[in-house]
Amino acid sequence: MNRAPTPAPGRLAAIARALRHRNYRLFFTGQSLSLVGTWMQRVALAWLVYRLTDSAFLLGLLSFAGNLPSFLMAPLAGVVADRVDKHRLLMATQALAMLQAVLLATLVLGDWIQFWHVVVLSLMLGAINGFDMPVRQAILVDLVDERQDLGNAIALNSSMFNGARLVGPSAAGLIIALAGEGACFLVNALSYLAVLASLLLMRLPARGGADRRERRQGLREGLGESWAYVRGVPPIWAILLLLCVFNFVGMTYTVLLPVFARDHLGGGPDTLGFLMGGTGVGALAGALYLASRRTVLGMGRLITVSASVFCAALIAFSLSRWTWLSLALMVPVGFGQMVQMAGSNTLLQTLVEDEQRGRVMGFYTMSFMGSFPAGSLLMGWLAEVWGAPWAVACGALAYAACALAALPRMPGLRRQAHLIYARRGLFEEAPLA
Repeated sequence: MNRAPTPAPGRLAAIARALRHRNYRLFFTGQSLSLVGTWMQRVALAWLVYRLTDSAFLLGLLSFAGNLPSFLMAPLAGVVADRVDKHRLLMATQALAMLQAVLLATLVLGDWIQFWHVVVLSLMLGAINGFDMPVRQAILVDLVDERQDLGNAIALNSSMFNGARLVGPSAAGLIIALAGEGACFLVNALSYLAVLASLLLMRLPARGGADRRERRQGLREGLGESWAYVRGVPPIWAILLLLCVFNFVGMTYTVLLPVFARDHLGGGPDTLGFLMGGTGVGALAGALYLASRRTVLGMGRLITVSASVFCAALIAFSLSRWTWLSLALMVPVGFGQMVQMAGSNTLLQTLVEDEQRGRVMGFYTMSFMGSFPAGSLLMGWLAEVWGAPWAVACGALAYAACALAALPRMPGLRRQAHLIYARRGLFEEAPLA
């Protein structure tokens, strides 16, 4: 007698399946609350600098200062993450980030703030994030008890990040108009209490830490080993390289959003918040779509399509002078950028060996945030010379050209990735579809 097949879980249950795991559920809850404050601080900081300086170039310099430390420290942080207790390291980075927000709030509310204060505190936060991001990515595998839910956890992380983007920027715009930027920084400082509480409540299994060979091995040798591993796996190297280009010429449009909000759309901080919220709508949709997928097959093609959507929508946004149209175009921009970033993260996490996870996530952070500083400076300078619309359009066109140039190599990289999946037992065979 044949047994009836078990019905597949519903779409909603499939999207939220990683939340079955207690540790991940705590992580998701605490981070969801904290990220609202993070997005509020991002909007308030950009508006504060543009209000103080009236300079698009200095907006780029601010982004440079905030992200350069990640470029310098993330690979080292990845090696450290594979050797120490990730849980304790994450608690330390979150506590230090709360301290940075407290200092920023104190300076602004006391009316002592100057541009150099903002730069120094941005450097501080960038250094903290250089360690926080690789650890945050590497610890996910410890928060889910079943490895097949890892991809879903990564996608839910992205939906959490962008759900906060819907709330945070819009709330920041209203709070800035009513109480000033300092109130946003204070709210962000308080929001870190939620993530610290969630980390304290977790029950994680004890980890053995680094083995004897790794303890003898210096950080320099560890970095060299990490680089050799990344360069030796072509699909991983290709993903990281494309992310570098994406963040150098594509994502840097975010630096100039205050210029579009005030000078080209005639709005204020609320308009800036709504623009960032528009990207959040699209990004949340992209993250939820990724969370509903049950396989990484076809992810490479999906990333390629999302690059086309992102570039086309961003070029149209750069030409728009109507607020309603600009807000609408931010939705496909957000969708395209999210599918690329979260999809690339998912592919990396499924391709990488466990003992190299923290190190590869260090290089992921380096490509994700490290190329952003130089691109931000370039974008700020181009905006001063050509104007913000032309700068953003040129960045989108440059990324589209690079993505097209990579297309001929995609079939070979896809075959290599499928062979890795088959060797690790993720598929019974290496499908080519």
